[in-house]
Amino acid sequence: MSKSNKILIVDDEQDILELLEYNLLKDGYEVKSASNGLKAVEIAKDFLPHLILMDIMMPKMDGIEACRKIKEIPKLKDVFVLFLTARSEEYSEVAAFEVGANDYITKPIKPRALMSRISAFFRRETSTVNTPEVIKISDLVIDRASYTVHKKGIKVMLPKKEFELLYFLSQHPNTVFNRDELLKNIWGTDVYVVPRTVDVHIRKVREKIGEDNIKTIKGIGYKFDIENI
Repeated sequence: MSKSNKILIVDDEQDILELLEYNLLKDGYEVKSASNGLKAVEIAKDFLPHLILMDIMMPKMDGIEACRKIKEIPKLKDVFVLFLTARSEEYSEVAAFEVGANDYITKPIKPRALMSRISAFFRRETSTVNTPEVIKISDLVIDRASYTVHKKGIKVMLPKKEFELLYFLSQHPNTVFNRDELLKNIWGTDVYVVPRTVDVHIRKVREKIGEDNIKTIKGIGYKFDIENI
């Protein structure tokens, strides 16, 4: 376990903060905590965590708005955000993913299961090998080595998961993937996310590169279409 793996815990319940901090410190992580979203944004700017565990319902600033503001910080645009919440309404999940959350689990928290998920996240991050490869399709250039995308010569900014989704689909042109397959290939099997996550990320990628490339196959999934380019 690398001591450089930093985690920020954000929750207005002191007992949850203490429980999570105890388990994370025991596992060797560097940990900071905040009791509301406003404080979380302030701490995140200097702490630059690799992972944020954040409640949704909090005073001063809720988790949704805090996540939005944190993701606007250039150095934290790809930070992994895991929401911890007692709320199970569907709109909360959608709102969380809309602002860039990566995962979503409900309370009560099971510390051992959560620690296992966090450990799996860091193993996956450190084992990822960025093979230099450039995919050029019509006026779209996708550079895996630098995580950059250019459309008609203009750089398009994509967060990490949006880029990986676009890169994966473009690697397999005209091949249809359902949501479960995309979740498995982009998010992995160690992290639970709802299928709606794929829809949200597809919509965001389309907003940035246009509607022509990624096609919806009704009732099945998505494909990167090059037949009509």
